[in-house]
Amino acid sequence: MRALLQRIARAPGGRRGKWAVLAAWLIVAVALGPLAGKLGDVEDTSPNAFLPHGAESARVNTELERFRTDTVMPVVVVYTGAGAREAADADRLALDRFTAEGQRIAGPVPSDDGAALMTVVPLDAEEEVTDTVDALRDIAGADAPPGTDVEVGGPAASLTDSVAVFDSLDATLMIATGLVVTALLLITYRSPVLWLFPLLSVGFAALLTQASTYLLARHASLPVDPQSAGVLMVLVFGVGTDYALLLIARYREELHRHEDRHRAMRIALTRSGPAVLASAGTIAVGLACLALADINSSRSLGLVGAVGVVCAFLAMVTVLPALLVLAGRWVFWPFVPRFGTPARKERTVWSRIGALVARRPRWSWLMSVAVTGALALSAAGISLGLTQSEMFQDKPESVVAQERLSEHFPSGASDPAQIVTRTAGAGEVRTAADGVDGVARVEPGGDRTPDGSLTLLSVVLEDAPDSDAAKDTVDALRTAVHAVAGADALVGGTTAESLDTARAADRDLTTVVPVVLLVVLAVLIGLLRALVAPVLLLATVVVSYLAALGASNLLFEHVLGHAGVDWSIPLMGFVFLVALGIDYNIFLMHRVREETARLGVARGVLEGLTSTGGVITSAGVVLAATFAVFAGLPLVTMAQMGVLVGIGVLLDTFLVRTVMVPALALDLGRRFWWPGRLFRDAPQLDDGDAGSGRAAGAREQVAGRTSV
Repeated sequence: MRALLQRIARAPGGRRGKWAVLAAWLIVAVALGPLAGKLGDVEDTSPNAFLPHGAESARVNTELERFRTDTVMPVVVVYTGAGAREAADADRLALDRFTAEGQRIAGPVPSDDGAALMTVVPLDAEEEVTDTVDALRDIAGADAPPGTDVEVGGPAASLTDSVAVFDSLDATLMIATGLVVTALLLITYRSPVLWLFPLLSVGFAALLTQASTYLLARHASLPVDPQSAGVLMVLVFGVGTDYALLLIARYREELHRHEDRHRAMRIALTRSGPAVLASAGTIAVGLACLALADINSSRSLGLVGAVGVVCAFLAMVTVLPALLVLAGRWVFWPFVPRFGTPARKERTVWSRIGALVARRPRWSWLMSVAVTGALALSAAGISLGLTQSEMFQDKPESVVAQERLSEHFPSGASDPAQIVTRTAGAGEVRTAADGVDGVARVEPGGDRTPDGSLTLLSVVLEDAPDSDAAKDTVDALRTAVHAVAGADALVGGTTAESLDTARAADRDLTTVVPVVLLVVLAVLIGLLRALVAPVLLLATVVVSYLAALGASNLLFEHVLGHAGVDWSIPLMGFVFLVALGIDYNIFLMHRVREETARLGVARGVLEGLTSTGGVITSAGVVLAATFAVFAGLPLVTMAQMGVLVGIGVLLDTFLVRTVMVPALALDLGRRFWWPGRLFRDAPQLDDGDAGSGRAAGAREQVAGRTSV
């Protein structure tokens, strides 16, 4: 691999090669630039984009395409208060112009308690539903008497509120992420110029990512939805900046040792390349494991994220080195690395931390395990699942409307369950459905496909569509209608979709997690050429994930006021944190392995920690901050993802990588590298095993060294 990396490094690190690399990227930018803005054209916003592949509710959505009613999406206007009747009657004529062709307004329908009225307006789903709902909201209740509340809800209004979130998502995330990364790079480098180079390189990576994702979605059926498209840019910014920090740190290091900046860059690329490649490979393959997930949105996020990581890697090992070499040493001003000067101070905060850990390594890792274990206990009481009304940090109007409906009507009145059945068995299916506990009524009539072969029945449930009781009713409903011979009945709708998603999330967790662990373990074994070290490193990341999940659950429950944790979060958080968290272990242990081969086990661990401490901490803070941008989004699912990944990355950065991993390596000594070459042949410069307390001399030497 080193020979291959040396050949690759000759291009961006060469006197003529850097010009060729920059020219190639400029050609790519000009050629693919127009495609980068078309990613929204291939996003799947259909209901099935967020459902399990092959689920019964997804099959119902597919069958609905055969019905004329599939082009109708209802809006439900709810009137409460003293002037409800007056307002509803006044609005009826104005709302009539929004109805789809051939359809009629239903209502106003009074509630059984007489305290509310409901008007259902069927909209044409083939037109711009969101624009129609916005216009309808401007009219509904505009002239309502004082003391009258009017809310617009129903499926069309829910869709409008969700689209409003995703419409602003990409722009908000890009601006916020760019500002966060810029601020952190300025703080990290304390240079008015250097921060531009990582940011410019990430820009190239983002352009390549968006264009590649668009082409793969258009021509290779890569699944893309609004959520994965939003996460994609944050991932590219975070991972790309991490790789930039690592490469620049090693380049600056080599500039102190070599007068020729081209040679310094070639050596920096050759020595840091294996760690960056292993990191990118681990993240990309780990995310790609989500292709095994049943939920379509999870599969989309994993595959799209893998594309982004590969593009970020390509940009950071080509265009960034070329730009840095072209600019010269002055980009580091005012802290220009001079040839022949020390790369860092004799004693740093990281050398001091290393010395403290080395004094009592076993106590250090036991205490860090105790801290993470205590946090992990909070994950035991986690409440999984969010209702539709709990999916937003601030309640949109559609959620308020649903709450009003639940107070005064059968809770499922605005969003009934749907049964698609063969017309020949429709009568028996209707009878079976009507006899299920929890069913308020089966609506009379029933729409048919143009050929008359299928019939659609609407079933109003007694409970709110996303409640546990409604899900139990759907289970019983499916059992009842499936028993009708020859009907081939399927039950769908919002409640069925929630039920199918929850069950698929459980299945995905047990399927994807073991595969991700095996893949990451294989990468670590190949990189470190040992067995004990990879197993322990993987265990530390899993412990860190559980601690992050527990800590996040405390924040969700007691600080942010969330009702629970979305079904997708445990799996998404696990994949992201294992793939991203192992990054810092890879960066650290790749350097430790290099130094151990030269200095021995104890000195190698301490020198690796001292050399990489600053850059890995900066990288962790940048990555955590980019994901923390999600915490301010109105969608609870994405806010929870940002909080979980941010906390997990910080735990990895400041506890696992700084204390737990070095302490384990020091405590085990050369056994940490069993059965690899370092276990057998590491230099005998430690005066014994680090964990036995006989490495004091090594600690003192490392603390006073003036190297990388």
